[in-house]
Amino acid sequence: MARYFLDVEYNGFCGDLISLALVPEAEGAAPFYAALACPNPTPWVAAHVLPVLHVEHSARAEMAARFADYLGDDPDPVLVADWPEDIAHAAMLMVVAPGRRTALDRITFKMLDPIGFDAATLSALPHNALQDAAALRAFVLGQESR
Repeated sequence: MARYFLDVEYNGFCGDLISLALVPEAEGAAPFYAALACPNPTPWVAAHVLPVLHVEHSARAEMAARFADYLGDDPDPVLVADWPEDIAHAAMLMVVAPGRRTALDRITFKMLDPIGFDAATLSALPHNALQDAAALRAFVLGQESR
């Protein structure tokens, strides 16, 4: 079982996926980070999320394939998130067409409510999914090591 800390940015409440990041628990392992175009951002997203993406946009099918490839060699990946919408967007990224999903045959989602965690204050670059996922990883591992 390998854990990956998940963060997602999306276009407003229950809005479309913008970016998704996974930061592995294993020290030094490469993260996953990808983004989609957001042609009609909410004003808040335009001001706070899009300026800090720092990654090129890809097509949804490409993002889904890269996501599946990234996790594909792990026999039992566990995606850890602190917000239900993050899990929902990650799960929906596995749906690639009507009645079809990515080849990930095993995945577990774990939802945490880490008391004291606030990505807006603990992230090196708030509202950047990669940095927010790294902040979640650092916080959870710090709490677990106590």
